[in-house]
Amino acid sequence: MSPGYHNIRIGDYFYDLPDEKIAKYPLPERDSSKLLHWNGVEINDRIFRDMPAILSPGSLIVFNNTRVIRARLIFRKESGATIEIFCLEPLEPYDFAMNLSCTTGVVWKCLIGNLRRWKSGRLTATFTAEGVTCVLHAEKISAEGGTFMIRFEWEGGQISFGEVLEAIGHMPVPPYLGREDEQSDVSSYQTVYARIEGSVAAPTAGLHFTPSLLKSLTDRGFDTAELTLHVSAGTFRPVKSEKIIDHLMHREHFYVPQHILRSLKGRKVIAVGTTTVRTLESIYWLGVKCAEGIMKDGNSASVSQWEPYTRRSDLDMDKAVESLLGMMENAGIETLEATTDIMIVPGYRFRAVNGMITNFHQPGSTLLLLVAAFTGSRWREVYDHALTSGYRFLSYGDSMLLQPEK
Repeated sequence: MSPGYHNIRIGDYFYDLPDEKIAKYPLPERDSSKLLHWNGVEINDRIFRDMPAILSPGSLIVFNNTRVIRARLIFRKESGATIEIFCLEPLEPYDFAMNLSCTTGVVWKCLIGNLRRWKSGRLTATFTAEGVTCVLHAEKISAEGGTFMIRFEWEGGQISFGEVLEAIGHMPVPPYLGREDEQSDVSSYQTVYARIEGSVAAPTAGLHFTPSLLKSLTDRGFDTAELTLHVSAGTFRPVKSEKIIDHLMHREHFYVPQHILRSLKGRKVIAVGTTTVRTLESIYWLGVKCAEGIMKDGNSASVSQWEPYTRRSDLDMDKAVESLLGMMENAGIETLEATTDIMIVPGYRFRAVNGMITNFHQPGSTLLLLVAAFTGSRWREVYDHALTSGYRFLSYGDSMLLQPEK
């Protein structure tokens, strides 16, 4: 693959986004949002519920079924200072499901707001869960690169950490909304098919789907599949470096059962959201590593940030999936558990995805670079059209279907 990613300047991927274009709240009806359809040649304005009529026949539509957790915890000290802890990633136990089901103490990697007012000691917050008064404690263990290891312990009821977050946590709505989370966000900042808890940000392209639209897709003969990638807060991390090569991509955990991997073979795949795109493309590169004998079990299932650009492969997606399935069957692995730091930028060659549904992203963001990688130089034309045609931007905004081939 071309080494041109070294020279990509983030300044070339900015556009003017007026604040009034940013959707602060979702529309009352999810599937009534606008849909920009780009077919590789022309742009058409549609409504999201038109999706079944314009998708390529025979496509497999792949969703990310991750569920957003109430990852923001607010503590108030006796002095009156407010400290916010944003839970990013479980450390002890490392597994999301095990961590959220723990009824004793857990450790998470976190961000801390108003850190200067928390010099030492434990923070304490009282809350009610299932009619019982409980107390949550937070203690700093160590720091690394602007994040902190925080130990959480609680008392007063036999409840899990997931239930603690449900009782006292706040929904992690994006900071660019310029507002605090509200009760309505509990449902609206969650896809209707969200099942597996672990994300600290929603896979927002999926927010437009409704049960009736999903049924319409099935009625028209479209097959669907679900995988899980837990979205990290790094999705909001601004690119501060002049060149993208100097930006550190965030790591995300994903899970894909064998039967989902099998469903990918021989299909045109439409990915719902950039998180699904990153997962599917990571699956390809894991398959390459299996085919080359580099990955012989699931213990080293990871894709690093620039690996797709430094590793050459002419393997097609079907053979990559076959190699991955072979490794899993030999190792007795039913569900692939892996991590990815993959960075998809212009010059990347897509191996797994034929089309994508995605929202409109922030200027100069890694997500915009992913869209530019898929559309080439046409990304600016697509965004200019959206800006001049009344589209709503970012997480609660409208979306687009990028489908360059039928």
